[in-house]
Amino acid sequence: MAHVKHANPDFPVHTLIAERWSPYGFADRPVAEDDLRSLFEAARWAASSMNEQPWRFIVATRNEPAGFDLMLACLVESNREWAAQVPVLVLTAARRTFARNDAPNATAWHDLGLAAASLTLEATSRGLSVHQMRGILPERAREIYGIPDDFDVVTAIAIGYAAPSERLPERLQKRDVRPRQRKPLTELVFRDQWGMSVRFV
Repeated sequence: MAHVKHANPDFPVHTLIAERWSPYGFADRPVAEDDLRSLFEAARWAASSMNEQPWRFIVATRNEPAGFDLMLACLVESNREWAAQVPVLVLTAARRTFARNDAPNATAWHDLGLAAASLTLEATSRGLSVHQMRGILPERAREIYGIPDDFDVVTAIAIGYAAPSERLPERLQKRDVRPRQRKPLTELVFRDQWGMSVRFV
């Protein structure tokens, strides 16, 4: 049975937030197309500046090996070693300019992050796990997929079902069982001056 790493929040949060975590070990089990449609539908309805929706997703599944190998080639080696077992891989991109006037969109990555978060929570609600990666080769991805110059290649996302990590290298096994930790709110939420914590935390 897969190890489960629930958060231990200091204050009450929704169950989906507490249950979300990023495993390295994934089961050899495909993700249903109905689930994938709903994940990307959740991403589609994320908020964005001026409703620009600057995010784009490129998807590869292990049941289509040729396309999956292309996606793996866009990851750094340390991510390829575990991501090769994941049923679904996704590359994310964000358009740097607004479509209406080509003005710079300073929130493009932020808005892509909102879409990815929506996808992740929808996945968690369906018993799926998501692992976000920055360890990618953006220029290789741009070349392989013909990504336009006005888009940044930002991250890769692994989607599947968490599984025991015994088949992973030892260093990744340790990461999979390490307790989840976060900085306290006193270091993150301020008032009046930088570093001055708000009273409610």
